[in-house]
Amino acid sequence: MKTSDFDYDLPPEFIAQTPIEPRDASRLLVLDRGTGNITHSRFHGIGSFLRPGDLLVTNDTRVLPARLKARKSTGGAVEILLLRRLRPLTWEVMVGGKGIFLGTKLLIDGRADVSAVVMDELDGPRRVLQFSEPITPLLNMLGEMPLPPYIHEPLADHERYQTVFAQPPGSAAAPTAGLHFTPELIQSLTAKGIRWATVTLHVGLDTFAPVTETEAERHKIHTEYCQLPRAAAEAINETRADGGRVIAVGTTSVRVLETAARDSGGGAIQPMICNTDLFIMPGFQFRIVDALITNFHLPRSTLLMLVSAFAGRETIRAAYETAKAEKYRFYSFGDAMLIYSPGRS
Repeated sequence: MKTSDFDYDLPPEFIAQTPIEPRDASRLLVLDRGTGNITHSRFHGIGSFLRPGDLLVTNDTRVLPARLKARKSTGGAVEILLLRRLRPLTWEVMVGGKGIFLGTKLLIDGRADVSAVVMDELDGPRRVLQFSEPITPLLNMLGEMPLPPYIHEPLADHERYQTVFAQPPGSAAAPTAGLHFTPELIQSLTAKGIRWATVTLHVGLDTFAPVTETEAERHKIHTEYCQLPRAAAEAINETRADGGRVIAVGTTSVRVLETAARDSGGGAIQPMICNTDLFIMPGFQFRIVDALITNFHLPRSTLLMLVSAFAGRETIRAAYETAKAEKYRFYSFGDAMLIYSPGRS
C-alpha cells in the first residue's frame, strides 16, 4: 500500500490555531461508515447519535509539560522533548540542537544542579538521556507544554490541551478527540444511559509523525505504553453481551481496545498492561470498536491510515473533501468526526 494513497492537500488556513470555547461547541461531522452519508452537527449534540447502553471508552492520559530547554557545556542551546520514560532516570527524547552525541552532557535551564547525559543515539533526533535526578517532579516548574509544531498561537490556558478526563501524566501530546467533552456533556450523556470506561495510552509524537516510507507497510511504528483496567474490560464485555456499541473516543483508545482484542485470543476481553506496537491500516479486522470519535488527521500519518481502515480509504477521502468544502477546522484544536453505523457495526 502506497503512503501517497493517504496524502491530501490542506491549505494552512484550515489548521485550527486556538481551541474553541466552550469545548463542546466544536462542529461534528457524522459519517455513516456503511453508506458514506454525512450529517453536520455540533459536538454538544452527539447524544442524538448514541443509544442507551452504548459504551464510550476514553483515554485518561495527561500531557506532560515535556519540553525542556538546556545547554551544552560549550554554551550551545538545546531543546529536549521527553517522549517516554524507560527507567526512573532514563528517557527516550527528541533533541533540537547541534553536536548532541553519545556522552554529551546537557545542563537543564532553570536548575543549575540538574543535568542529563546522552546514553544512546537513536534514529534522527531521538536520543536516550539519563538525568541526574528524576525529572518528572520538576516538569511543572521547568517544562513547557509541547504543542504540535503546526500551532503557532500561544496557549493562554495549558489545561485546554488536557482533556477533562486527564489523570496519569505520561503523554507528549493530547488525545485530541477527548478535548471536546465537558463535564456538563458527560453528565447529560450519562443521564441518557450512555456508559463510560477509561483506558490509558501515553501518546508519543511518533503517532502524529508523517510516514516517510514509500510503502506504508514498511513504516516502523514505535511502541506506546497502554493499560486496559479490569473495570474497563468488564464494561466492554457486558456492553457487547447486551448488544450495545463500543465507541472509542480517539484513535489512541482504538489502539488500546484492539490490542486487548488481539491479546485476548478471540475470547472475552482481559485486563492488560503492555507497550503496544499495533499498526492499524486498511485491511485490518476490527474486533471491538463499533464506532469512533476522532479529529481530522495529518496527511500521510498513521492516524489517517487507522480511520481509513475503519471507514474505507475512499470514504474518508470524500469526507475530508466535504469537511474542507464546509470549512471545518482541522487537527488538534479542530473539529470532530463521529464515524459509526446507525445500527450496530
